[in-house]
Amino acid sequence: MKYIKNVETLEELKKVYKKLALKLHPDCGGSNEAMAALNNEYDELFSRLKNVHKNKDGESYTKETAETSEEFKDIINQLFSLKMVDVEIEIVGTFIWITGNTKLYKDCLKTLSFRYSPKKYAWYKAPADYKKRSRKNYDMDAIRGMYGSQKVNRRGKTIKELETA
Repeated sequence: MKYIKNVETLEELKKVYKKLALKLHPDCGGSNEAMAALNNEYDELFSRLKNVHKNKDGESYTKETAETSEEFKDIINQLFSLKMVDVEIEIVGTFIWITGNTKLYKDCLKTLSFRYSPKKYAWYKAPADYKKRSRKNYDMDAIRGMYGSQKVNRRGKTIKELETA
């Protein structure tokens, strides 16, 4: 693998894909060839890790999912094509969360089947087979703490990388 290394779960694969897509996507300064290579790696790893997940305690488990590799790639590519300003895209567990100044992009997000959470002031997209099983309500910080999140800017660098540069 040229781009994607050291991933053990579907959630980790999605986080790494998003970060690399921010660097390699043609709309973000990358090339079509690099993006095609990344997509091929993602497809190969997706088929291996499709049913491998980690719970909030960091323990691995398997659970079948109906999601395909194309669904996630298409959504990420469409989000990047919008070239949203003052908006942050996060992969938290199996969800995609969008926060920031999203009002201008409301109709586009609805078209992509995102839903708005007024309690979190954020748009989200859950996997098609997701069903809420608990009545507990968590704020975004609690959700990030349970499932992990990596915030990435438009240039593909994490906040931590920017702080140490």
